[in-house]
Amino acid sequence: MPKIKTHRGAAKRFKKTGTGKIKRSKAYRSHLLTCKNAKKIKNLRRGALVEKANLDSVRKMLPY
Repeated sequence: MPKIKTHRGAAKRFKKTGTGKIKRSKAYRSHLLTCKNAKKIKNLRRGALVEKANLDSVRKMLPY
């Protein structure tokens, strides 16, 4: 049986935590920041966890 390859695009976007959950970064942080207030930009800095609906597909992309 050959090994499963890691999806390289997903590996750059997601990280596994120690307990096995998957972290992601938030969207809307790259450009057009002048129209967003400071509170919104500060909240976008924090990471978030992948939702249950997408968890299975992300786990398949990150087997190891």
